[in-house]
Amino acid sequence: MFYHVKDLQFNARVSKPDPAFATLLLEQFGGANGELAAALRYFVQAFGAKNPYPDKYDLLMDIATEEFSHLEIVGATIQMLLTGVNGDLKKAAETSEIMQLLDGKAAKENMIHQAMVAPQFFVATGGGPAYTNSQGVPWTAAYINGDAQGDLTSDLRSDIAAETRAKMVYEYLLQFTDDPYVQETLRFLMTREVAHYQMFEAALATIKPNFPMGVLQADTRYSNLYFNMSSGNAIRGPWNQGESTQLGETWQYIEDPIKHVLQTNSLLDQTPTETSSTKDVNNQLEIDLGKMRSDIVNAAAPIGPQQWNKPLGDDDLGVSMDKANLDR
Repeated sequence: MFYHVKDLQFNARVSKPDPAFATLLLEQFGGANGELAAALRYFVQAFGAKNPYPDKYDLLMDIATEEFSHLEIVGATIQMLLTGVNGDLKKAAETSEIMQLLDGKAAKENMIHQAMVAPQFFVATGGGPAYTNSQGVPWTAAYINGDAQGDLTSDLRSDIAAETRAKMVYEYLLQFTDDPYVQETLRFLMTREVAHYQMFEAALATIKPNFPMGVLQADTRYSNLYFNMSSGNAIRGPWNQGESTQLGETWQYIEDPIKHVLQTNSLLDQTPTETSSTKDVNNQLEIDLGKMRSDIVNAAAPIGPQQWNKPLGDDDLGVSMDKANLDR
């Protein structure tokens, strides 16, 4: 159940109309890394978490709902930046604020050019936000459909990456406006991406084990191989030498991949090296982890009649009845 409060979560303000920046800001309204995408991404991920991970369901729904409020903030900012467009399209008042911005042939031709980038402002929406990105491309569920894979160790990592991308878009947008009020709003929205990143990261850490993603384990023959796939200087770093970050294996640097592939019968004869994991151990891990994950899901949602809302307990019912009596 959603309940809309008419006041914004953050009181967005603008100093003056700026249709050009409003065009750029559409990226966070209907773009791939925008607020609508974020809200719907977390919203759909929450369904699968409802019973087996009620704490993560709560997290995902809370953040999804906050993202809808951020969409409202972005939409309100765009609307304010377009002040005058809708009215001028209706009465063409040459003395209006928006027309003063377009005073002179060069200014009007420039605005026509801007309109070619986001024509919805002028010929489709009449001066309001639209579910497109800054290039006028309509929002599509293709932006997020791959982010809900039914496994929280995957979904939460996708969410961490999504918050990173959204933060960077706000960071870039801040460089294209000198309006202190708009900058204030964008910095708030950018900061919430940083906060959400940490929330998802913390939630992922509570799922044990959470690496590798999903249930199936890595093949020990290939999990610590680094192939030098480019000519020139051989760059070494913690990604190809020393111990791997998650599995604790020693990286095996393959200096000449072609020679190595030929010598190992196209890797079919590759043997595990510098790893404590074994095929038998990993096979047992897959069985145990698969059973554990399956038991969690099945226990939380047994086959039979179901209902989404948790039934009220006696204490809850008493509180509800007391409130109803007070309301009378």
